[in-house]
Amino acid sequence: MDKVYVIFWTQGGNTGAMAQAVGDGITEAGKEPVFLQPGEANVADLKDVTAFAMGCPAMGDEVLEESEMEPFVAEAESVVAGKTVGLFGSYGWGDGQWMRDWVDRMTKAGAKIAGDEGVICQEAPDEDAIAACKELGKAVANA
Repeated sequence: MDKVYVIFWTQGGNTGAMAQAVGDGITEAGKEPVFLQPGEANVADLKDVTAFAMGCPAMGDEVLEESEMEPFVAEAESVVAGKTVGLFGSYGWGDGQWMRDWVDRMTKAGAKIAGDEGVICQEAPDEDAIAACKELGKAVANA
């Protein structure tokens, strides 16, 4: 079974619940999700895949988590060209600017964004957010 990486950072568990739903979509598409925290992931492993997903909640002034996820994303920018990347995450306030910035960043690095935008939800994911995450997982698995 083909494996699809889901690399995510979660603090309160909301983005972790979204990651699980992305994984459910990957499974429904007939592939195997591989869940990794940024400290466990190796960017070199992403060089040979056509698609993967990354998740991170909005932190501080609507930015990625700075000690683990940001360094991983910065390194991943070197390998995303030509790949489909699914992005997801939760937020507590604001309007999702961190996700728009992340989508722009990955697009400028040459990635195709699954669904053309990231999947976001405020606080815990509701049924709609879970469904959107499953669809994101399917899109990444079928890329």
